[in-house]
Amino acid sequence: MSTPRCPHCRNFAFLDWLRCERCDGELGYHYPSMQFVGIDDDGTEIGDERWYKCSNRGWGCPWLVREGAGSGQCFSCRLTRRKPDASDTIAMEKLAETEVAKRRLVVQLLQLGLPIEGWNDREGGLGFDLLSSRSSGERVTIGHANGIITIDLAETLDEVRETLRVKLGEPYRTMLGHLRHEVGHYYDFRLIPEGPQRGAYRALFGDERSSYRDALDRHYRLGTPEGWRDGFISEYATMHPWEDFAESFAHYLHITGTLATASAAGLRLDHGVTGMRDTDIEPLFDYHDQSVQRLLDDWKWLSLVFNRVNRSMGMRDLYPFELNAAVRRKLEFVHKLVGRVSATA
Repeated sequence: MSTPRCPHCRNFAFLDWLRCERCDGELGYHYPSMQFVGIDDDGTEIGDERWYKCSNRGWGCPWLVREGAGSGQCFSCRLTRRKPDASDTIAMEKLAETEVAKRRLVVQLLQLGLPIEGWNDREGGLGFDLLSSRSSGERVTIGHANGIITIDLAETLDEVRETLRVKLGEPYRTMLGHLRHEVGHYYDFRLIPEGPQRGAYRALFGDERSSYRDALDRHYRLGTPEGWRDGFISEYATMHPWEDFAESFAHYLHITGTLATASAAGLRLDHGVTGMRDTDIEPLFDYHDQSVQRLLDDWKWLSLVFNRVNRSMGMRDLYPFELNAAVRRKLEFVHKLVGRVSATA
């Protein structure tokens, strides 16, 4: 696995590009290989299959769809169950921005070897309702239920998202962050059966069978418990075991995704700078065969550098979170879960 490049000039290519910004070559994203390919209007032969442009290319989707897929939409777009009416052009523009974050999520899940079965393929399969409270006037609550992740497109607006971030006391709030958190709920239900795995889950996160409604009421009535930083990654994680797991899962995706990007860019921290004696810090694209200790030690140094870079631009820290011993154990649970699932995929 490697970072996508333009097939025409070999320049690094971003996942939302329709054309290479260096050579202007037209791009199509082939998700099975996780690479961009050159494309033709009448289809492109890849291996023994023919691939076509996604029917949502006009809304910014660069992915390709396999001939005989039964739909003109690509794999990622088919995961969207509900979206604004096409006549609502403002909401559709916000949808296009959110779909970029969703495609980035899907690519990372595929890279990690996590299963993705769509909502139209099985009961409880993964799906997305991407709706706008700003244009429709209906109440849209971000959340997960029975495989369906609901996202409010209004959060693409900086003023809306930043207002909520400050109001809720969150150090980090992005659309990709929402998607990573909510997909954590999906995999909580999808990948952890009753038995030893669920027992280990409850030992770390708590008993998820406790009333979620009561926990929600307690959280917003009494606030975050004192000393929460000793055992949780965020204030929201303290509310209920489901939220603790989802927050831990999201942070695992934050960490592995950023380390993979750093690795693909060839970033390395010299031991003379870090003071790590004879060991350079060299992030990996894939940590499946590595211990969580290696993963989090690499992240410790990389996040420190990224935070310093952000501060040099007068911005908030890229990763303003503390990974204490309890949180590291929770991330280890997620790391082993992902490794176990990907090994059997």
